[in-house]
Amino acid sequence: MRYRDENKVLAIRESAIDMVAKDGLENFGINRLAKAAGVSPATIYIYYKDKEDLLTSISIEEGLKMTRATLKGFDPKMSFKEGLWIQWQNRSAFALDNHKSAAFFEQLRNSTYKDKMMETISGEFRKNMGNYIENAVERGEINRMPLEVYWSVAFAPLYSLIKFHNEGQSLDGRKFKFSEKIMKETFDCVVKGLSK
Repeated sequence: MRYRDENKVLAIRESAIDMVAKDGLENFGINRLAKAAGVSPATIYIYYKDKEDLLTSISIEEGLKMTRATLKGFDPKMSFKEGLWIQWQNRSAFALDNHKSAAFFEQLRNSTYKDKMMETISGEFRKNMGNYIENAVERGEINRMPLEVYWSVAFAPLYSLIKFHNEGQSLDGRKFKFSEKIMKETFDCVVKGLSK
């Protein structure tokens, strides 16, 4: 049995995330990855069966990392406003601190890798979020609505702010920098829109 070199595995993972984030899935290849990671293609095949196994493994690991970060300090029994604010803080911190992972996920959005990742991570996340929303509905804090409507109102504004930050500019071309103040202003509008 061969010794697992965690430094090489980390280099492979980070290089793969970087490559997919920058160049997309269609331009991703094992030989290019090996060169970027500073290993031989044979080394990659020691740890992963093939390109699909590598991308599936990374997408699952990154998805679990994102889920754990998103649920940090969150309790489905929290009031709607408190729970949503924690979600905003956790999601923004993860997206801003893990810019490459966010770009990696964006590339996976319309691929089979997304489905495999979601199969693995959605159970815990769905249970927590489902209970949270159901509790808020039962307490009369929000109306019942389709998940897509809830997500679009609850989180799309946050991800728009993050996108403006990552691009460095607003819609009108002015410089834009994400801040807790602007996040809180946007959050207050969202809570008003969702609350009864």
